Amino acid sequence: MKIAISGKGGVGKTTIMALLTGELRRQGREVLIIDADPSPHMAETLGIKNAGEVRPIAEMTKLLAERAGKSEGSPFYNLNPDVNDLLRDFMIDYEGIRLMVLGAVQVAEGGCACPENHVLRKMLKKMLLTAQEVVLLDMEAGVEHLGRGTVAGVDQLLIVVIPSRSSIRTALKIKQMADDVKIPRVLFVGNLVQDEEDRQFLIDSLGEAPVAFFPDSSTIRRAERAETAIIDIEEGLEDAPNQLLQAVNAK
Repeated sequence: MKIAISGKGGVGKTTIMALLTGELRRQGREVLIIDADPSPHMAETLGIKNAGEVRPIAEMTKLLAERAGKSEGSPFYNLNPDVNDLLRDFMIDYEGIRLMVLGAVQVAEGGCACPENHVLRKMLKKMLLTAQEVVLLDMEAGVEHLGRGTVAGVDQLLIVVIPSRSSIRTALKIKQMADDVKIPRVLFVGNLVQDEEDRQFLIDSLGEAPVAFFPDSSTIRRAERAETAIIDIEEGLEDAPNQLLQAVNAK
């Protein structure tokens, strides 16, 4: 199963993915996380202390250009790059969780991450998974990844949305684009929900109920400020991580 997560910036995508990872691990699933956010911090959220050992795909620019098959001066990419060894050479294993990092734009006007996203797209399509394996893809905020078709190889897309008009607008745009590229399942996930009014606002604005409502958690806020792992937090989450797990496991 390959699951991507998206939403407007600041809605808590990485937090939700970390909590889902914890539930999957408790269920005995094998999890590979691909942090494809240009400002990656999934490693810190998972509590990985040696995150510096991860070789970001974006740093291997020459290799990626070769894999993507784009020669200098050419606008075209190879449609079938060899990506099998990337699974071995560009990941780190931490307490049963494997992590890959696409990488970040390090300088202003650093250019397009097109080769990286092209290889990532092909890698997702070529992955063959057992029933116990799950790939979680933490995408950049907004709709760029859908415009580039990066998530075309996933089975499900989770759209994290908070009770605000701007978040709703972005979520609905993502949903429309996900339907256009025919992602099999698209699910809304509510976050930073304080009360029943927030829940109803999300339901009314989205036209359907999110599969889980994550509360505005002071426990998570304290953990993030202290730079401690969020993955195993259970206190004060009102069973939302388990509800999300049940939703993604549903046929």
